[in-house]
Amino acid sequence: MTQSVESSSTLFRPEEHVHRRFNPLTGKHVLVSPHRSLRPWNGQTEPTSTDVRPSYDPGCYLCPGNERSTGHSNPQYEGVYIFDNDFPALLPDSLPQLSTKQTSGSEFFQSDPVRGSCKVICFHPRHDLSMASMKPEELNQVLDGWKKVYKEEGSMIVEKSSEGCVQIFENRGAMMGCSAPHPHGQVWTTSFIPDEHATELSNFRQYLSTHPSSSHLLLDYAKAELDAGERVVTSHESGWLAVVPFWATWPFEVLILPSKRHIPSILQMSEEEQAGLAAIMKDVLARYDNLFSCPFPYSMGLHQAPLPPKDAAKDPSQVHLHFYPPLLRSATIRKFMVGFELMGESQRDIPPEQAATRLRASSASITAVSK
Repeated sequence: MTQSVESSSTLFRPEEHVHRRFNPLTGKHVLVSPHRSLRPWNGQTEPTSTDVRPSYDPGCYLCPGNERSTGHSNPQYEGVYIFDNDFPALLPDSLPQLSTKQTSGSEFFQSDPVRGSCKVICFHPRHDLSMASMKPEELNQVLDGWKKVYKEEGSMIVEKSSEGCVQIFENRGAMMGCSAPHPHGQVWTTSFIPDEHATELSNFRQYLSTHPSSSHLLLDYAKAELDAGERVVTSHESGWLAVVPFWATWPFEVLILPSKRHIPSILQMSEEEQAGLAAIMKDVLARYDNLFSCPFPYSMGLHQAPLPPKDAAKDPSQVHLHFYPPLLRSATIRKFMVGFELMGESQRDIPPEQAATRLRASSASITAVSK
């Protein structure tokens, strides 16, 4: 007799079965292998964090009043402090005589002269704080600093060229290559649009061309995630949403994005939206720290219009923040991007839905590890 109902053992269950997911922002895939989270681990473990710091460290080159390695001294700053990076990856006019693509007579050896600048932005004068442990008004000051440097650096690029980008980011923790524990981020301004930005912008434009009734890919995505609910970490009434994205590569990756309207850059945020962004960032970062009871390492990048938009209504960009944390199973076991990830495509063990569930269950209250 033919079985009329398919056996439940043959039904696809994303929390159990191997599958691929598509990332519409990058056009790439991630391989999801849920069963691998059960494998034993005899690989490298990281040392337990002992990140207990004083409010002021006389040996820190970012604390107020201290001398940096170049001999420059920091002022006795009381809020956000922005200065030129002493060891920049970009220079204002490194090769002014080169104005065209250099091919060396072959299409295989192309290079482009670039210029730019690198700045450091200290989030707070206290050495022992993090963004998770700052007061809401202090986080608002950080956002004000981002807006100020984005507008100033972007305007300088516009004066010289029609193309460029102001990239704001933060690396937290020694595991992410951060060379100074003082709460700070960086701003790299380039005379070109970096690949990650360019790819997202191309896919945003492509989506709008095939969805003429849509206001933006990320707004449609935010609605879909709110409807599904299973990957939502938290949300804010001002119109911000934090999710473990459907296509997340890193174990506890989080995407923060607007859910109500088109906001091409942080310059277009209302006061309420800015306060809401500060609140949801603080919420997510506290959950991170409480997840494994440690100062959670991550790389964070703010994606928006590469330069301050001239016509915000027509700009294809949308503000969003990527958080890429490396921790996998605990404070001492991290995710390594090696092997198949380097030679094939990204792969993850914990399904995004499970990661979101764990972050939702993690407390959003500030604890000692948030410092």
